[in-house]
Amino acid sequence: MTSTTAPTRRARLALTPNTSMAGLLDGAWWPYSRDLATELLPLVEALRDRFGRVTRITANPAPWPVALRKVPVGGYAVHVGWFTGQDPDTMILLSYGHDRCDLLVIPPETGPASATRLMAAASAPGNVHTTGTLMSEENATGRLLREAGAGEDAWETDGGAFPQPRPRPHPVVGVRMIYPPQGMPR
Repeated sequence: MTSTTAPTRRARLALTPNTSMAGLLDGAWWPYSRDLATELLPLVEALRDRFGRVTRITANPAPWPVALRKVPVGGYAVHVGWFTGQDPDTMILLSYGHDRCDLLVIPPETGPASATRLMAAASAPGNVHTTGTLMSEENATGRLLREAGAGEDAWETDGGAFPQPRPRPHPVVGVRMIYPPQGMPR
C-alpha cells in the first residue's frame, strides 16, 4: 500500500531544556508557511516525545488565513481554539497528562538570522519575556542592524576609514624603557 500524502518537512523548533528554571515560554517554532493544516503535523510529531499526544491548540486567527476547527495529524484530529485576545505570536498546545506547551510562533517570512535570535531567546531557561516583548525587541535589533549596515555601506563608499598609524617599535629594555628614534634602524 502506498501513501498519497506528501512528505512533511521537519519542524523548525527550539525547546527549553528540561531544567528546574521554568520560564514563560517552552520554546519557539518557525513554520515554513501560514498553512496550519500543513505545518501542524511536523510540529506535533516533534513535540510527541516531550509533551505527549497533542490534542488541542489555541491560537490567534490573525496570522493564519484559514481558521480550521480541527486539523488532521496522523490518525487523529487536533482541535483548534481561535482566540483574538491571545497574542498573535503565541501558540499553546495541550496534551493528555503532560500539561501544555507555550510557543513563540516566528512568522514564516522572518529572515534566518532574526529567527535564530528569536529561537535562542524563547528557549533560554528561565526566560521571563512574553512573545510580544521578544518580537518587539527583535524588531528593534533588526532595525539597528540594518541601520548600522547602511551606515557602513555609505561610509565605505565615502572613502572608508582613516589610515591606521604605524605601530611604534618595541622599546629597548634597560634601566628604563626608551623608545628608539623614528628614523633609527633596529
